Amino acid sequence: MRPSATTALVLAILVAVLSWASAYPVVRIALSGLAPVPLAAVRYAVASVLALGWLFWRKRVPAARDLPRFAACGFFGISLYNVLFNTGEQTVSAGAASLLISAAPLMAALLATLLLGERLTVWGWTGSLVSFGGVSLIAGGQSGGLSFGSGASIILGAALSAAIFTTLQKPLIVRYGALDATAVILLMGDLFLLPALPAGLREMQAASPTILAAVLVLGIFPAAIGYAAWGYVIGRMGAARAVGLLYLLPPTTLLLAFLLTAEVPSARTLLGGAVVMTGVVLMNTLGRARPAAAPVSATAAGR
Repeated sequence: MRPSATTALVLAILVAVLSWASAYPVVRIALSGLAPVPLAAVRYAVASVLALGWLFWRKRVPAARDLPRFAACGFFGISLYNVLFNTGEQTVSAGAASLLISAAPLMAALLATLLLGERLTVWGWTGSLVSFGGVSLIAGGQSGGLSFGSGASIILGAALSAAIFTTLQKPLIVRYGALDATAVILLMGDLFLLPALPAGLREMQAASPTILAAVLVLGIFPAAIGYAAWGYVIGRMGAARAVGLLYLLPPTTLLLAFLLTAEVPSARTLLGGAVVMTGVVLMNTLGRARPAAAPVSATAAGR
């Protein structure tokens, strides 16, 4: 990789990690003035203005055959993820939420096992059980534990949504490039949130300057710039290699949450987070069986 390309990749990683890590405490700030779904709608309305400007400048229009995948990415990666995430963060601390979301790579690996026929080794299943134990530790320290509808269970739903999104977006990034694909995905996600936008705008009128600034930051950095930077990273490194970088999010979030909201994680949360990440590392290093060389099928050869 050329030095200039390496520098660009490192910068994209830093921007993505810092942008996404900042979302956890800043969402907590914004939720003090806006309800979860209206917050998501306003936040991505801001991001969509930037995305639309980018696509207009690029004169890029997605092919009709790709619209269903774009819509699915927008639904899972933007709309559903943020509605669940915002709802969960009403009762789950920013640090605990980031540690629960760190189970998303584990879920992505399990999805590949169930849907794509990938195999896990004994270490893979061991990693799954270890991570689940860590999730239980973290959730036990939150209101409602892991019961259905609790904040922790809702955050885990957001993690599953992120795992589905990661799996779906790779072909689009390959075909359109990271920035163009991300811009279309943001617009698609915003379409699903439009019904809640009027309520969000009404709540913004009564919000304090701090809340307004928090929403603006969320719309520009984690929503638009963060997703674009991550799309660039996925496009350059591939999803399998890039997913390991998500291990940087929890410690970065814990630091930013302390600096921005004076949040101090409990010992139980830290221990649970360490257990979760140990399981995820096991899953993504020793947990995957090496695929056997397969003969080229007639269908594949004909493409």
